[in-house]
Amino acid sequence: MSPRMEPHGKGKKGILVIGEAPGEWEDRRGKQWQGKVGRVLRRTLREFDIELFEDCVCVNAVNCRPPNNKTPSAFQIQCCRPKVWKVIEEFRPKLILLLGNAALESFLAERWKKKLGGITRWRGWRIPDREVEAWVCPTYHPSYVERKGRGESVEELIWKQDLESALSLLSEPLPYRGNDEKCIECTTDVERIRRFLKELRECKIFVAFDYETTGLKPHSKGHRVVCVSICTADNFCISFPITSSVRGIFKGFLRSEIPKEAQNIKFEDTWSRFYFREEVRNWVWDTMLASHVLDNRPGVTGLKFQVYVRFGVLGYDDKVAPYLSSNSKDANAFNRIDKVPLNDLLLYCGLDSLYERRLAGLQMEEIRNGS
Repeated sequence: MSPRMEPHGKGKKGILVIGEAPGEWEDRRGKQWQGKVGRVLRRTLREFDIELFEDCVCVNAVNCRPPNNKTPSAFQIQCCRPKVWKVIEEFRPKLILLLGNAALESFLAERWKKKLGGITRWRGWRIPDREVEAWVCPTYHPSYVERKGRGESVEELIWKQDLESALSLLSEPLPYRGNDEKCIECTTDVERIRRFLKELRECKIFVAFDYETTGLKPHSKGHRVVCVSICTADNFCISFPITSSVRGIFKGFLRSEIPKEAQNIKFEDTWSRFYFREEVRNWVWDTMLASHVLDNRPGVTGLKFQVYVRFGVLGYDDKVAPYLSSNSKDANAFNRIDKVPLNDLLLYCGLDSLYERRLAGLQMEEIRNGS
């Protein structure tokens, strides 16, 4: 028997395969993917010129065989997670294949602060993860595909498409953008804000904008827009607080014909109508709606999800997220945004707009090309 099974494979092509847990044959032989399901995986990878134990390193989310081949528990996955991350840090793969729910949970559960969901939500994405500096591609576990019936199931077709798409990334460098925070200008300088808004109205370029507010809905007395960010390019965004000194000229921005987009535009539109008493003119894009058009699975349209799967960025909201929700179920309840240091809030607001504009650019191209 093979408790605490070690990683196996030469990894010549820089691929790390994370599976679930050892089965009976793996336990006997002391290495991963030795049974029927392992043969399915090896045979399928050969269709794409990949030899599992020559070109990949293999490790499981749980390194000891669970009793009676039970599905690994969250506790078991948590206990084995340091071993998985040690392999990632030492091997430094180009591509990480996450096969099934246990692998997904091992890799992401402690890094993704929201509800993780299952492999169906995550499969097929090609994630340029900035922390591990590798492409991360989740897909089904081959045992799931085997249960659905090989050679006759939609799941097998999807699985093979996912693998082919993931393996095509071996020759693709990770997209590099540098430090996104340096793209954000956080300012309280009224003259600078006025000058920017005046120049913006004259050039009428496509922009993304985002509000940070005291709650979800503006209808209770005392609610306000605390700050706004406007992104005019993939590498520039300005973020500033809304004060009486800039309120008037900002309302002019809302009335202008400048092409505008946002994530879930009904939020900015509702707050603009109620708080600023202005109807936003020339909405041209909603990244949330476009996300749904491109992929209608539930749970994939949120900005933080899209930012991670598209740009590989996690946790840019960590400092402010605890203050943006309310303990009350009332949609008009107040959050604790006034407790957030202004610079942290402006930076977060700016990053939202920056990622929204970048995301919109990708979506427009994909829809134009029929992706």
